[in-house]
Amino acid sequence: MTEFFPVMAAGFAAAVGFTPITKRLAFYFGVLDIPSNRKVHQSPTPLMGGLAIYGALVLAMVLFSPPFYLVEFGAILAGATWLALVGFVDDRNGMKPIIKMGGQVIAALVLVVAGIHIRVFDSEIVNIGITLFWIVGITNAMNFQDNMDGLAAGITAVASFFFFVMAVQEELSLVSSLAAALAGASVGFLIYNFNPASTFMGDMGSMVLGFLLSVLAIKLDFNVPAERQVVTSMVPLIVLGLPIFDTTLVVFTRLREKRSPMQGGKDHTSHRLTLLGLSQRAAVLMLYGVCAVLGFTAMQLSHADVDAGRRAIVVIILIAVAAFIFLETLYIRSKAKPY
Repeated sequence: MTEFFPVMAAGFAAAVGFTPITKRLAFYFGVLDIPSNRKVHQSPTPLMGGLAIYGALVLAMVLFSPPFYLVEFGAILAGATWLALVGFVDDRNGMKPIIKMGGQVIAALVLVVAGIHIRVFDSEIVNIGITLFWIVGITNAMNFQDNMDGLAAGITAVASFFFFVMAVQEELSLVSSLAAALAGASVGFLIYNFNPASTFMGDMGSMVLGFLLSVLAIKLDFNVPAERQVVTSMVPLIVLGLPIFDTTLVVFTRLREKRSPMQGGKDHTSHRLTLLGLSQRAAVLMLYGVCAVLGFTAMQLSHADVDAGRRAIVVIILIAVAAFIFLETLYIRSKAKPY
């Protein structure tokens, strides 16, 4: 495990060093997040922090990672670079959701061409279809998490740390290196992005983070008997359980209210926690804790026998359903209150 610590340290140090530079670049290029009634910040904020995360990650991987399969790394780097460019254009000029999603599909196809895709079913077409859905889904789920200071970066740091630990246990060098670099870069950026944030990552950052987390999930391969694969296949879903849960909750609410799922709003899990009287910082810290619990649970699940694993999965689903009902009811009641 210690051989990957230089990668993590380099990602952290580079993000700490690069972020102040991207803040100046954001003001120079006019890439700023302007306050509105659906946002929680009160003044124009630099919106190019994603460039610092991307740059730190690439630097750490290129300079400090042990040798691995270069074709796969090249595809991952190409997809992340493409999404960083798409995100920059969106942050600066705006972009229709369908065009942005098309850009995500292109990044996913680059991975598929390089042989990085889900292998669950006998049909290659079905596997590729699920892969595209997964990558685009997680990319957008992390894009959704960039709704409160420090939330997306913190979720990424926690999730990538657990991916790192499990990848090291399975001796997966590419996944270990990528997860280590991603965790380090996310924490380094979080120094500037935690409440009160002095800079935001923008779509340039959140889409890259989601893309890379989806790759880690695909590449995390457990060497277990076939009967246990039904349990281990749930591990990435649990590690990324919070963004998946939040996206499902938000899409359900917006469709119920006859709004576009891609329309922004203060209806995310983090916003709903503030309805309970929590501050923004407390809500974000609570969600970090949820991610940590899910990550620890996923680690235990990766070693569990089939029966214990299935019981744990059922319990997690029941808790998620209960939380979904509670948060949706809380939101409906808050909307019904007179102003």
